[in-house]
Amino acid sequence: MIEPIYPENVFRFRCHKDISCFTECCAKLRLILTPYDILRIKHRLKIRSEVFLDKFTDSVFEKSQRFPLVQLKMQEDLEKTCPFVTKKGCSIYEDRPGACRLYPVGKASSMVKGKKDGLKKFFMVKEPHCRGFEEDRSWKLDDWINHEGIEEYDILNDKWFEIITSRESLGEEDHVTKKHQMFFMASYNLDRFREFIFNSRFLDLFHIEDDLEKRLDFDDIALMNVGLDWLKFSLFGEATLKVRAGSEKTSN
Repeated sequence: MIEPIYPENVFRFRCHKDISCFTECCAKLRLILTPYDILRIKHRLKIRSEVFLDKFTDSVFEKSQRFPLVQLKMQEDLEKTCPFVTKKGCSIYEDRPGACRLYPVGKASSMVKGKKDGLKKFFMVKEPHCRGFEEDRSWKLDDWINHEGIEEYDILNDKWFEIITSRESLGEEDHVTKKHQMFFMASYNLDRFREFIFNSRFLDLFHIEDDLEKRLDFDDIALMNVGLDWLKFSLFGEATLKVRAGSEKTSN
């Protein structure tokens, strides 16, 4: 059952290893991963982006979507469990995806161009197996969000949500496939995007401050933000990157 939840609402919930339904929610998930989700998990596993994508995800591209998305791949067992769940709980708990952190609260986001804060609607997900609602810990929505560390995820994902919820045209049909490839690389495959920056004409075309350019070699959060600015520039023509004098308005 799904029902709206508002800041003034109070709900009871607690999950712990001694509860009878422990880890039952970690199966048969249709969990879309955000760029920051992938960054956190691939750092935790100490693997490159493309290795994570190949081993732990499926690409999802439905007619209702404007861009290809990435979904966490469940294991091929009877329960279709999450690849990171164990009998003791989540093996990547400190770096688990934002949707897992927020559960049993869900969120739908729609960002508005030119506005700092977009439209965010929250709802409560009450699954039949979950006994967490019978526990004695009470929360308000903001308390739960703060407790689960969601604010950091929101700050780093909001720019991406602006892109995937944008209604701006992607331009001529002949260019859409290439733009989808650009979106996939800059959103999900940060290691490949880093190689693109340093092995293409990117730094000749765009003015990147010296300090930031140095950080792009090792700082994945800085890299992710530049990638999202590049997508806004390349997909929608927004002035999110400064073009060097004499350079063509292209990132090819």
